[in-house]
Amino acid sequence: MDISGKELAKQFQEKLKEKISREKHSITLAFVLVGKDPPSQAYVRMKERACSEVGIKSLKIELPDETTEFELLELIGNLNSDPSINGILVQMPLPSQINEEKVLLTIDPDKDVDGFHPFNVGKMITGDKHAIIPCTPLGVLKLLEAYQIETKGKHVVVIGRSNIVGRPLANLLSQKRAYGNATVTLVHSHSKDLSNICKQADILIAAIGKPLFVTKEMVKPGAVVIDVGINRVNDKIVGDVNYSDVKEIVSFITPVPGGVGPMTIAMLLENTYLLAKEQNCSLS
Repeated sequence: MDISGKELAKQFQEKLKEKISREKHSITLAFVLVGKDPPSQAYVRMKERACSEVGIKSLKIELPDETTEFELLELIGNLNSDPSINGILVQMPLPSQINEEKVLLTIDPDKDVDGFHPFNVGKMITGDKHAIIPCTPLGVLKLLEAYQIETKGKHVVVIGRSNIVGRPLANLLSQKRAYGNATVTLVHSHSKDLSNICKQADILIAAIGKPLFVTKEMVKPGAVVIDVGINRVNDKIVGDVNYSDVKEIVSFITPVPGGVGPMTIAMLLENTYLLAKEQNCSLS
């Protein structure tokens, strides 16, 4: 059975639109885009459109490829101090002359919609209920919840150890929380016998960034497969899972596109709203 992130994201955004329409305060998310990377430009356009659909204002700031690290950090500092800006998103990747870690450290944690600042990461890891959770991991949790896929006591295997998806998901799913309490194995490119480990998973989450990497030989019959990957192959978008190969043997699977991707954007909007709510105590 397909897990439709597209449908669930639509439901989340409709509810969020209703909440925002009742608010007296405007909500603004600032997008910072450095350079002319086509995928980054496309992602920002999608996020801008989603903001508009729910009533969140967006401010897009486009900078040239040759922008210096100092210039970008100065801009972020100005956005941090601007009370009209509720959230800041710096689109990655950045040009080579800019240290991404410094950029993440400079964003005010109270405006960090991605949840990447070490302060917010620490809150998430320690199980703080008010932590801003990175958008893709949060989207995965919401998908599991919506489809009532039990995680308690299950063996979850996460393929990929990025700070954006793999590591946060492994931590969240192992926490003592709703849609947590799982036994989690985190595997990566240096893991030995990776295929056999994956086949032991009740829930297999692919976030390795390699197109069609997961085949049915790596999946236990009846397992749940969550495909986080977005890869372009011959002008076609595919995931990290060979969907047509794996679909026949699993109980649930997320398609690409239309699975985790729409939920990532929906959770970006949700995080923006939550940050605005904290900044304006009168928001309800």
